[in-house]
Amino acid sequence: MTLRVAVIGSGPAGSSAAETLAASGIETYLFERKLDNAKPCGGAIPLCMVSEFDLPPEIIDRRVRKMKMISPSNREVDINLINEDEYIGMCRREVLDGFLRDRAAKLGANLINATVHKLDIPGNNTDPYTIHYVDHTEGISQGIAKTLKVDLIIGADGANSRVAKEMDAGDYNYAIAFQERIRLPEDKMAYYNDLAEMYVGDDVSTDFYAWVFPKYDHVAVGTGTMHINKASIKQLQAGIRARASEKLAGGKIIKVEAHPIPEHPRPRRVVGRIALVGDAAGYVTKSSGEGIYFAAKSGRMCAETIVEASNSGSRIPTEGDLKIYLKRWDKRYGLTYKVLDILQSVFYRSDATREAFVEMCDDLDVQRLTFDSYLYKTVVPANPITQLKITAKTIGSLIRGNALAP
Repeated sequence: MTLRVAVIGSGPAGSSAAETLAASGIETYLFERKLDNAKPCGGAIPLCMVSEFDLPPEIIDRRVRKMKMISPSNREVDINLINEDEYIGMCRREVLDGFLRDRAAKLGANLINATVHKLDIPGNNTDPYTIHYVDHTEGISQGIAKTLKVDLIIGADGANSRVAKEMDAGDYNYAIAFQERIRLPEDKMAYYNDLAEMYVGDDVSTDFYAWVFPKYDHVAVGTGTMHINKASIKQLQAGIRARASEKLAGGKIIKVEAHPIPEHPRPRRVVGRIALVGDAAGYVTKSSGEGIYFAAKSGRMCAETIVEASNSGSRIPTEGDLKIYLKRWDKRYGLTYKVLDILQSVFYRSDATREAFVEMCDDLDVQRLTFDSYLYKTVVPANPITQLKITAKTIGSLIRGNALAP
């Protein structure tokens, strides 16, 4: 017997899972509704992802080595990476996702251009799942209705996951991100050659930050807010456009995008022989809003667990086997999510605390600790003296923030 696994969704999470499964000889089906999809996304990836996922240079549009943090009162703090070989990669999702998807297919994953509509869930631990989908491969507008039987399913189909609904994974709180891609005149684009900007303030985001991130031949300008405030998203986008107006002068909007961002993991991420990864599982960090690396990593870790538990496809893993992936994930990254959750609740609650946040970013110890944790996904604890300094500066910044806030 050869294990049959369906991966629904071919973003970084799904493609990374499919690649690992196919490379291990497991019969893998990778479903994608829209092969030319350009997901709305800031597109920043940490340095460790480039090497860990063997990404070629052409995937990276820009190597950002400078960050500018801009407070509600327009105080600017410049953050520069010191080591010459360090950078934050800026990608277009249509390029990154296409590369990862094609690599999985070359390794043996069966790529199916289709929309999954329904799952028939078996009543025991051995019978197959039946996937009902509409195949778009033939180019017929309405598609062709088909079914596929598999032993295990990985849901990697994003924040509005159909798989999550079918397995009754439960809901989560979510935010809305809104982004415009703007092509700038050559002289304006030169300013963003290796620079990204982050703006904070109630005028640009009531819950997070707004951004100007450089891409290949344009910038991505966007913001986000919790879904309960979604009616104000266009007003907030106007706020970031106004704050960055001089730098964006003469720019032309070439694309407008919006999408949901999960705010915490779903209550159930493994049910039976179905597992969720990436946005479908809720793996986006608070405070930073980072999701690409964690999506790819969760897909790979889930697939590695399946390969291990199935003896490379010779047996069907159980729900208990799949939950090993969750234990490994939570042990490795659970603390990261909790810390960033706390940071968001402390520093994003008012313009005064946002002023404190930006002031803190001017400290070299804070910068080094922050970038080490972001670029390499490993947090090296500061020595006790440095930690005390950071704590004291944090308290002082929070006190001064009240005076500085507009």
